[in-house]
Amino acid sequence: MNSFDTAIQIFLTHNAFHSEAINHAIRVIAGQAIFKGLVLIPVLWWMWFKPGPRSERTREMIIATVASGLLSLASGRLLAYCLPFRQRPLYNPDLGLNFPSVGLHDAVVRTWSSFPSDHAMLWMSIATGIFLVSRRVGALALLYTAIFICLPRVYLGLHYPTDVLAGAAIGVAITWIATRDFFRTRFAGPILRWMNGYPGPGYTLAFLLAFELITQFDEVFLFVRAGWKAL
Repeated sequence: MNSFDTAIQIFLTHNAFHSEAINHAIRVIAGQAIFKGLVLIPVLWWMWFKPGPRSERTREMIIATVASGLLSLASGRLLAYCLPFRQRPLYNPDLGLNFPSVGLHDAVVRTWSSFPSDHAMLWMSIATGIFLVSRRVGALALLYTAIFICLPRVYLGLHYPTDVLAGAAIGVAITWIATRDFFRTRFAGPILRWMNGYPGPGYTLAFLLAFELITQFDEVFLFVRAGWKAL
């Protein structure tokens, strides 16, 4: 652990809340989808249906944002698999730090590399897309993501600060690139025209995709892992 991570994690653990009720609330915030995607994804739906003179461009931006979120999530999990393994601070006895009990003694969490944070990559990517559509709403989305998604994962020892910062930077960069006119009009435009021509299957797929983003495809990955073990 570098000096930057050390200073922040020592500060957090030494000044951690001693109230079990508050720690439990932070665990709930960190673990439940309602405090992550179920806050940010509905904002995209609201923006999609909000009338305005630039609604077509807004919808292209939303499509690009969702695509960026998917790419960020996939990239985060691929990087965690390909880069050298980094043990989560919660499970690293060499740190000598006492984190609040996280209640997630799951084999997948324990054996999955800490770097980078796929939560930070995905939801900073989505929040950045919201910001690029509406500065006022987007500023609140970015602040919400930092406080209610990123910070609890550092506080509970699920990630080092640099895991979250690196993930957030990558997620922001992916969305910024994907929403540039050169890229957005080439892939989001055709998707939007298809959805306008076939709203039934288009919105059905959009709903399913939104649901999976909210859950970060956890059920799908569990199903795939179970099938892989069965084979």
